[in-house]
Amino acid sequence: MAGRGDNVNAKPGVGVDTEPMRRAITGCVRSVAGSAEVEVVFANERPGLAGERVRLPELSKRPTAHELAVTRGLGDSMALRIACHDQKVHAVMAPQGTDARAVFDAVEQARVESIGALRMSGMAANMSAMHAEKYAKANFSGISRQEDAPIQEAVAMLVREKLTGEKPPASAGKVLDLWRPFIMEKAGSSLDQLNGTINDQQAFAKVIRHMLSAMEMAEDVGEDQEEGEDDQSTDEDQPRSNEEEQENAEEEAGSESAPAEESEASQEQMEDGEMDGAEISDDDMSDEGDDDSETPGEMRRPASPFDDFNEKVDYRIYTQEFDEVITAEELCDEAELDRLRAFLDKQLAHLQGAVGRLANRLQRRLMAQQNRSWDFDLEEGYLDSARLTRLVIDPMQPLSFKRERDTKFRDTVVTLVIDNSGSMRGRPITVAATCADILARTLERCGVKVEILGFTTKAWKGGQSREKWLASGKPPTPGRLNDLRHIVYKSADAPWRRARRNLGLMMREGLLKENIDGEALMWAHSRLAARQEQRKILMMISDGAPVDDSTLSVNPGNYLERHLRAVIEQIETRSSIELLAIGIGHDVTRYYRKAVTIVDADELAGAMTEQLAALFEDQSEGGGKRGSRMRRAG
Repeated sequence: MAGRGDNVNAKPGVGVDTEPMRRAITGCVRSVAGSAEVEVVFANERPGLAGERVRLPELSKRPTAHELAVTRGLGDSMALRIACHDQKVHAVMAPQGTDARAVFDAVEQARVESIGALRMSGMAANMSAMHAEKYAKANFSGISRQEDAPIQEAVAMLVREKLTGEKPPASAGKVLDLWRPFIMEKAGSSLDQLNGTINDQQAFAKVIRHMLSAMEMAEDVGEDQEEGEDDQSTDEDQPRSNEEEQENAEEEAGSESAPAEESEASQEQMEDGEMDGAEISDDDMSDEGDDDSETPGEMRRPASPFDDFNEKVDYRIYTQEFDEVITAEELCDEAELDRLRAFLDKQLAHLQGAVGRLANRLQRRLMAQQNRSWDFDLEEGYLDSARLTRLVIDPMQPLSFKRERDTKFRDTVVTLVIDNSGSMRGRPITVAATCADILARTLERCGVKVEILGFTTKAWKGGQSREKWLASGKPPTPGRLNDLRHIVYKSADAPWRRARRNLGLMMREGLLKENIDGEALMWAHSRLAARQEQRKILMMISDGAPVDDSTLSVNPGNYLERHLRAVIEQIETRSSIELLAIGIGHDVTRYYRKAVTIVDADELAGAMTEQLAALFEDQSEGGGKRGSRMRRAG
């Protein structure tokens, strides 16, 4: 019988033991980083780095050689960042502009990765696989215009090519070729100086600043920045006054007393998953800045992430004349809705108990966020039994009481967007409808408003939009060529008892057709952005990539998928709305940063409750990432 770690006798279709691989990768990361204290975790989240905590993607049940190479490449990239990068030098030398800073960060990461690639050929191969996977996911091969090609990636590719001699992978497409003439014309002479400074971060940063200046993206490095580190070290060497020494002693004592809080803060930062091994910057690793902070005297006016979206993305809509946003009641009469709801309940009667238990668990976890908390060390209130030793030692000690107070719990709204495509027909759509019903009921009990939306098309093969296109003589590249149908099953303000039967509409024969996910996400986002709640969560439930035969037959094959990726990127990077996704039977982690994939539709209930519970726990105690943590009343 095969023992633990023995994969030789693994049966076809049965997952192998990946623990030895994890241990080997962890050992490699620690060795490259030069620290045994580096913590390596594997999770179904986007890879990330926070301090000395490295998060890598979870290995599949039967990992391929390419998957292992990508994972090892991510680990090598982050380990090299820890070993070869000085955050203080980076902060001193970094330019001010957003675009210039993006180039500066990308090139610094290319530097540390090149150091490893030049020393170890195996590490170079791993990081090559990582970059190939990264560019493939970003669909760089579909970029044909310079304005669509990210200049920071092009400069990083060129720097990596100069340092290691390695050409960009095929999945990088024409990104470097589109920018190479401009970069070489403006900053070619500076590129030739990089090889001699690769092991000196400050000297390397000066060369990059010269490049940015030549490309008119930032000012050249000044003497004040070059001497910044010397000034800092000089200040540290100056004699301190008694008051300064006392303040420093108090700060050191405070830092020693709160290691648990720092660890939790680091954990929360990792859970955000903003960056991968090839995109790490010092701004991402810092914990400064609060989404809830405001400038005194100014009113916050958040800009829509889609204000300039059409200028950046090559996506067209032939006509919106036949699109519709419709409520469930408008699509079906009351009698049929009652019949469909009864059919839905009957189909999943055996699942109600399991889903109900999960709902109760979710409710307990959400209500726990609203429990009252204790203020300790007060002069009056309830006697604190944990402080009784104080009274024994000093009966006159007044700070031995505690008092309960209500914990702040931010006003929250959740939008569930359910794929109503034909591929969801059968058990997936019935389970999705029931889980949406259970979640709406549960969250409503917890004071969280819920909106339930669905998206599909009005017809197969294009409908009236395609007919109009045909009548117009089939103009080339018409863009999206179908009639959208966006359905409101339950608005956020409608109570669950009134909208309960609407979910039965998903059982109606002929409702489920094509799915155009990108526009559905934009629609759901716009509805959610108009809400007044402080915290907004958008959950997409889908079974794969967008598909519309009419649109894809007259446009590039990745037309809808490219648009979906662009929409997701805008929401994840420029919107305050939190986005997560659940894929049914298909991997959606290649699209969404926060995502989980389930194999069986029966797992949907647990996945939805766990994802939502984790989101609420991420920002407990009022939602602040850096807020104080209090013991809850038991």
